[in-house]
Amino acid sequence: MIGRSTKLIQSNKRVASVLKKNISLSSSKLFSTCVSACSSHLASLDTYTNRHNYQPENENVHLMLKELGFKSLEEMVKTIIPKSILYGEGERMVLSFDQDGKKTVLNGESDILAELYNHAKLNQVKKSLIGQGYYDNKIPNVILRNIFQNPGWYTPYTPYQAEISQGRLESLLNYQTMISDLTGLPIANASLLDEATAAAEAMAVCYNAHKKEVNAFFVASDVHPQTLAVIRARAAPLNISVVVGDALTFDFAVNRVCGALIQYPNTTGAVVDYESVVKKVHDTGALTVFATDLLALTVLKSPGEFGADLCIGSAQRFGVPLGYGGPSAGFLSVKDDYKRIIPGRIIGISKDAQGKTALRMALQTREQHIRRDKATSNICTAQALLANMASMYAVYHGPTGLKNIANRVHEMAVILNKGIKSMGYTVSSGLFFDTFTVSVSNTEKFLSFAAEKGYNFRKVDAQTISLSTDESININHLNEILAIFASFNGSKTVTANDVAPENLISSSSFARTTPYLTHSTFNKYHTEHAMLRYIKKLEAKDYSLCHGMIPLGSCTMKLNSVAVMTPVTWPEFGSIHPLAPLNQAQGYLRMIEDLKQWLSKITGFDNCSLQPNAGSQGEYAGLLVIKKYLESIGQGHRDICLIPSSAHGTNPASAVMCGLKVVVVECDKLGNVDVEDLKLKISQHKDKVASLMITYPSTHGVYEERVQEICNLIHEAGAQVYLDGANMNAQVALTSPGKIGADVCHLNLHKTFAIPHGGGGPGIGPICVRAHLSPFLPSHPAFDGTQYELPNSVGAVSASPFGSASVLPIVWMYIRMMGSEGLRTATSVAMLNANYLAKKLSEHYRIYYTAGNGLVAHEFIIDCNPFKKTTGIEAIDIAKRLMDYGFHAPTMSFPIGNTLMVEPTESEDIAELDRFIEAMISIRKEIRDIEEGKSDKVNNVLKNAPHTADVVTSDSWDRPYSREVAAFPTEATRERKYFPTVSRLNDSYGDKNICACLPIEQYKH
Repeated sequence: MIGRSTKLIQSNKRVASVLKKNISLSSSKLFSTCVSACSSHLASLDTYTNRHNYQPENENVHLMLKELGFKSLEEMVKTIIPKSILYGEGERMVLSFDQDGKKTVLNGESDILAELYNHAKLNQVKKSLIGQGYYDNKIPNVILRNIFQNPGWYTPYTPYQAEISQGRLESLLNYQTMISDLTGLPIANASLLDEATAAAEAMAVCYNAHKKEVNAFFVASDVHPQTLAVIRARAAPLNISVVVGDALTFDFAVNRVCGALIQYPNTTGAVVDYESVVKKVHDTGALTVFATDLLALTVLKSPGEFGADLCIGSAQRFGVPLGYGGPSAGFLSVKDDYKRIIPGRIIGISKDAQGKTALRMALQTREQHIRRDKATSNICTAQALLANMASMYAVYHGPTGLKNIANRVHEMAVILNKGIKSMGYTVSSGLFFDTFTVSVSNTEKFLSFAAEKGYNFRKVDAQTISLSTDESININHLNEILAIFASFNGSKTVTANDVAPENLISSSSFARTTPYLTHSTFNKYHTEHAMLRYIKKLEAKDYSLCHGMIPLGSCTMKLNSVAVMTPVTWPEFGSIHPLAPLNQAQGYLRMIEDLKQWLSKITGFDNCSLQPNAGSQGEYAGLLVIKKYLESIGQGHRDICLIPSSAHGTNPASAVMCGLKVVVVECDKLGNVDVEDLKLKISQHKDKVASLMITYPSTHGVYEERVQEICNLIHEAGAQVYLDGANMNAQVALTSPGKIGADVCHLNLHKTFAIPHGGGGPGIGPICVRAHLSPFLPSHPAFDGTQYELPNSVGAVSASPFGSASVLPIVWMYIRMMGSEGLRTATSVAMLNANYLAKKLSEHYRIYYTAGNGLVAHEFIIDCNPFKKTTGIEAIDIAKRLMDYGFHAPTMSFPIGNTLMVEPTESEDIAELDRFIEAMISIRKEIRDIEEGKSDKVNNVLKNAPHTADVVTSDSWDRPYSREVAAFPTEATRERKYFPTVSRLNDSYGDKNICACLPIEQYKH
């Protein structure tokens, strides 16, 4: 494919030359020229834009425009978006694309895949034994193809609607069970973002467990450097003092701390007995947190066995690619005492309406969108897709298979240790699992010498390196590594066969004797056929974009095309260690520079950081940058963050994490920020105001007319404007945060820019900033001494230098294939689709907020409160009934209680929009039947929804409506039916049953 694409690029010189002559034309003329040139028989036919959304000339676009009373998309856009912020003709955003220094406008999918592959080839894939929390591994092909590359697994939404998410919930329950078993602690969450941020969350648990009265946290000096960096960044705004020292000698009795973080095995591989340390920490009332390695725990005594209170780490080496640092699932497990303050999601056991055991996300009432500024974490996106891969890796290998892998990894490390030592080197003494250190005369010289031979090792100091073995190492690698050491010091080469194999752990006091993964799920799917069927069984229980539209307001569930997903699996991207020398990652760095430029242009800002690996992390990083900037100009006393009452729940949680005090600004009757109340709050707090957090278009789905006035008021008060980019899908190429007047914004790349939601992650939340904030962007220990070092940085906010780098090719492909005009059309069609739905449904439902002209932005809110008064029907009943019609529900009760927020995105065609309209009109008729007394207020088709296949095919049927009405209410459902696998869940039961849960099959009666 790549070869054919390269030839196609060469054959298109004629098209390129036509466009080159017109490169100085205005963007509209440039686009016209492109259309003209590309319409020739030489043009690429496999363009992406017309498959992602309708083009302006499409007949269905005209049908919808006619319904709304417009003649063109341009006319509609000018009517909806305030003129003051809409790009004029001369302002239109134009992205510049080059290939090898030459301008290019080739836009076929195969052309652009070839272009990105030219970037990828610049990466040097060497064998990295750097370790430090990142390891190469073997992804089982059955998992690679059927989960990682499968839209049935990577396109679903977070499992808030449990009835249509039972497959992912079971897999995530497996993940929790795996973490609990291996760490020896009873409660685990369903993944965090990475190891370092999990450590920061653990610090917060310790701090909150002490009711914030002890503001010091101990970190052992031998933890991974990136973990310490993230903890320091997280601790600073909370005024938590980070104390670094030797855990074995530190006097905890004298120096009181709320918790102590210890790495086991430590960052250079040593396995140390910390049982006495745990006792010393506990004697002071503090908690112990252990950072650990899951594979090591299959053969080493678990932290839970020697008293750990919390355990953190990464599941990356369980079948997730290196990917230049992510995404990969972090984990956090705790003692039962702390289950109410553990951050993130927990999967628990519940029951459905028929008494059938089912799964749901427990503790939903304490998520940050409910608790807001009282939340203990702002975590929103987890790493569900990667957690599912890791859990399936454990299911596939089982306890015996994992132990065999661990023993092999350990024994290879022992062979290298003994072999290198026999050649005259000094190696670290004591017990280790997969990592040990070697003294060399000159570290830089040795690392350069080894890199020439195809291997990377870790620099510990000027005379010490460390090396870490992993699952991918074989005997040939061992011999090549030994040869490198022999050649470097001129000693006689030793081969792996010359060294007697030995398992040091099995004969030590650290050997694990407690069982793990004893549950049947981990012990019966070890053949590929069985594993395939298990994966498919779970997939069949879930609703994804494969089934139909997921119209979630504020979540932008759009097409994740095969073309954007393909490069993620290329080894040139997947096999790069995040701490490899920068000269080996030139392909990544070039792609990253492209994205920084493009995203800065799209947002109207000057610089960008791609390090935050979730939208919540982006919010946090953006506010940290603002705070650091204010401190730099002598305004560090400013500590008030103004947040509209309609804001996302993560906004106030992020502000509190940054040490800011939240002051709520009210909204007016139209759902806009109440400017008079804003003026009042500014006046009340005067020079204490640090920032305003605002979402645009508003969370209520409208473009606020006075947004520039709002920004000006904040700037006049000496503060900064943070714009939440959750609704960026209504801005791209039509306006921008910079045009609006903001100073910093985060972008949800898993929303606007086509990274799939993965059933609850991964996400990426980069921040874009104006020039004055640029010096304070996130940095990383790996950047020290490089061109990326930022001396005034807020520090590291993620474990790896560029966050979840391996999914950045998705964004690159999306932007590159769409181009400036494609992005502009996408935003316009997203608005068209939303207004078409709103117009059609407004005859049957009350649309909560619209602009003065009756139009909405890219989403809208349906008010369900009138039905509650007349029939007892609520938003949740409509949401569950939509499942019977073959739809995922819109966002429920956010930002207003008992409402549905609908966002169709630009990806859905008119047929799918009409199918949704038909379903909603039919549901309105069902509600009307209750209003008119034709249906019972309690025993009706909405209150009993959803209806499973088991229910509608049961021998008995005592409901006052037919089975056909229950399961096949429309013609569309007869043609294509999706059945939820469980009936409506009992939420209160689930909230009361927080446990270390066994696989669901063991709860079946």
